[in-house]
Order: sequence, then C-alpha cells, then structure tokens
Amino acid sequence: MDEGVLILRALFGLLVIGHASQKLFGWFRGLGVVKHAPLFEASGLKPGKVFVVMAALTELGGALLLITGFLTPLGATMVLATMIVAIASLWPKGVWGHLGGFEVALTYAIVMAALLFTGPGSYSVDHALGLHSLYDVGWVAPVGIAVAIIGSAPLVAIISRHRRLNPPPVA
Repeated sequence: MDEGVLILRALFGLLVIGHASQKLFGWFRGLGVVKHAPLFEASGLKPGKVFVVMAALTELGGALLLITGFLTPLGATMVLATMIVAIASLWPKGVWGHLGGFEVALTYAIVMAALLFTGPGSYSVDHALGLHSLYDVGWVAPVGIAVAIIGSAPLVAIISRHRRLNPPPVA
C-alpha cells in the first residue's frame, strides 16, 4: 500500500507541477500568466494576472509538499482548494475535458481528497519525522476538505456572482 501512495503522490504531484507551470511559464503548451489572465477575468477573477499567479503558486507549493510527502495534508488541501475553484469556473461547460469542462480538475480534486484520507505512506518526509501518526486520527481528512471548501468559497462566490450578472449570450 505504501508504494501505491508514493506513486500516487509523486505522479499527481508532477502533473500538478506541470499544470502550474503552464500558467506561470507557458511550459507544456500552456498560456503563461499574460495569456491566461483573460480567462480568469472572464470568470470574474480580477485582476487576472494576480489570480493566475496565486493559483499557480498554490498548486506548485502543494505539489512540492505532495511529492516529498512533507506536510502531506496541507499539500493536498492546497491543491484541492485550487481545483474547487477550477471546477466552479468550468462548471457551465460540463464534465468532459474535450469540451472545455472540469474533468481534469475533478480528477485532481478526487485524488487530493483520497490522499487526505490515506495519508503520506511510509515513504515520506512526514513518516521520517514521525508526523504520520498525527494523520492517523479521523479528523484530518474532513478538516482538510473543509478548509479547502471554506478557503475556495470566496472565489467560487465571485465566479458565481459574475456568471449571474454576465450570462452567456443565447445562441
């Protein structure tokens, strides 16, 4: 089981680093901050550049914590919160990613929630420092999920309000 958690943490952490790098640097065919900003602003998150950088740095920091297995619940909570905002932003497009939907963000969110429940595993800095025993209590996952929801709620509210005030044109 520990090997599986390590693989999950490492691979999803690397994917999230790639996801953040698309926003920050334009790597991996991403748009970079300047070209990504109008997308954030179209969802009501203004100034777009600030929100792009905040989202990308949160994802990047969370992913680094996941990969190392250091403060794993914090890393999973950080990524989960950004994915909740992404889901809210992409919600009108539906689930499927090929239609611009929230499929990828939902997948990342589910994996982060699962990692909150499993903990970092024995191949982690948390385990080496003895922190893993703190995560064995039943409240860590619900608290992490609650913090992600509460932390993302203001941005989700901005997106929802913007959508109500700026409905898409009827075709």
